[in-house]
Formats: sequence, C-alpha cells, structure tokens
Amino acid sequence: MRARYAVPLGITAVGAAGLAYAAGFEARSFRLRRVTVPVLPRGMRPLRVLQVSDIHLVSGQRKKVRWLQALAGLRPDFVINTGDNLSDPEAVPELLDALGPLMELPGAYVFGSNDYYAPKLRNPGRYLLEKARGQHGLNGKNDPAIGVRRNPWESLRDGFDAAGWVGLTNTRGRLKLGGLDSLEIALTGLDDPHIKRDRYPEVAGGPDRDADLSLAVVHAPYLRVLDAFTADGYPLILAGHTHGGQLCVPFYGALVTNCDLDTDRVKGLSTHTAAGRTSYLHVSAGCGTNRYTPVRFACPPEATLLTLTPAEDR
Repeated sequence: MRARYAVPLGITAVGAAGLAYAAGFEARSFRLRRVTVPVLPRGMRPLRVLQVSDIHLVSGQRKKVRWLQALAGLRPDFVINTGDNLSDPEAVPELLDALGPLMELPGAYVFGSNDYYAPKLRNPGRYLLEKARGQHGLNGKNDPAIGVRRNPWESLRDGFDAAGWVGLTNTRGRLKLGGLDSLEIALTGLDDPHIKRDRYPEVAGGPDRDADLSLAVVHAPYLRVLDAFTADGYPLILAGHTHGGQLCVPFYGALVTNCDLDTDRVKGLSTHTAAGRTSYLHVSAGCGTNRYTPVRFACPPEATLLTLTPAEDR
C-alpha cells in the first residue's frame, strides 16, 4: 500500500508547494528591470523612462500599492503606462493612490482590455488552445464577449488626465520635459489590439520631425501593430500585455504570449523588422495578474527603467 500511493502523493506535494510559491511568493516579489536603449539623436542627453504595465490592481493589495508608490523615488524623466491597470471594478481609487507619486511626473498612457472590462474566470488551458488556433482576444474567429461587466474606465482616464498625463488612445500627444534643454517628446499611441480597438490609419505618418524624440506606445504587441509602427520609422515601441508568459518553464521560458508575438520576445528588449526598417521593442512583463489566476512562476512581476542613450553609444 505504501509503494502504491507514494508517487501520487509525492507529485501532489510538489504541485502544492509550487502553487504556494507561485501565488504566495513570486506573484508578490516585485522587481525593477533596467535596460539601455540607444535610440536618441547624437548629442542628446540620456533620458530615463519608467514603464509600468499590467498592474491588474485588486482592492487590498497594499504591498503592490506601496511598491508602485516607491517607484517615484527613481525620479525618471517621464512615465509610460501601457495599460491593464485594473482587475477589480472597485479599485480605481486605490490605483490612483498607488500611482499618485508617479503622476507628479510627466507621463502618458494607453488602456488595455482589462481597463474597459472586468475579468472573468477562464480555464488557463485556453491560452494554449488559442495559440494553436492563432486566435487571441477578439482576433481570429473568437466570438465577442457577452455579459462582461464593464469597469469604470472613465474615472481612471479622468484621474490620469487631471494629473497631466497624456492619453494616447488612437492619437498623438507630446510631453514637455523641463530643465535646461526643455526637450519635447512626441508619442503615438493605439487603443488595445487585443479587443480590436486599434485604429492605425488615424495616427499613421511616422514620427514627428519637429520633436526631439518620437516613441510608439500600445498595450498588446500584435504583429500588425508592430509592423505598422516599424514601417513608419519609430525607433522604439513600448508594449505590455503578455505578463512575460506568467507561468514559465525554468530554463525554457514562456509557453504563450496571449497574442501573435513569438515567445522569444515575450518580455524585455528585442527588435522588430518590417518594410526594410528595424525598431527596438520593449515588452513589459507587468506587475500583476488576473485576479482569478494570481500566480506567477519563473516570471516575477516587474516595472522597467529604460535609459535612452544616443545611437552613437551602441
């Protein structure tokens, strides 16, 4: 009898320990990723950009709130929020409190699907099935979501706008950085491609030539969007959405990206090539999870401090 049950019990114990680690430790083990990206014009001073993404805040997540508030101590030149701030319709006041210190800095934002709609319980195995079918979100032949509760995204937008952050929902915007050089950063953003709200023709045309730097911003890094931004000549694209794969295999990596981006570029800095041009792409693994799958494995939650340097420094 002992030999008959030893292996199943051992597997169960290992699985339980892994789940406890993924939910109890790693999902709350917040990190700061630091990367250097050589995209600035020659002679321009380095710029420090803080990217936050996929916060998925649930009311009562005090450790996450404190960590986000502390990021303001990095004193970046500006902040980019690449969406999916919520995983709880009641969490808008706490989210604005968490980002309050950062909203004292210049910043811009796009929204993701979870800013518009409350999360639903789903089988995690569906992500593998959608990858096999090439269907993600409302792309492919997936049916529109029915009976989904809406988030109070207008209150979130109003809070960001009141702080002076620039909304980039299928539009262009600019950030003016103070200091001796008074730089102007042009930003081009899209609404979330995961739910087919992106409208690239409304922002097409490439970087603003009269700005000191132009960047592209989107929540979900779908290839059609990356192709368009790259073909138009943007030097750097900032995105989120993937959670870095969220549940990764040690020494192998991510199994899914929840979009049509390949798993080799699921997080961190890479490049994208289209129409004979190449752009840098930074995908944030984000610092949260859907409230119904509050686990991460081999993929800790993060924000990223990007140091932009002149291209001659490559």
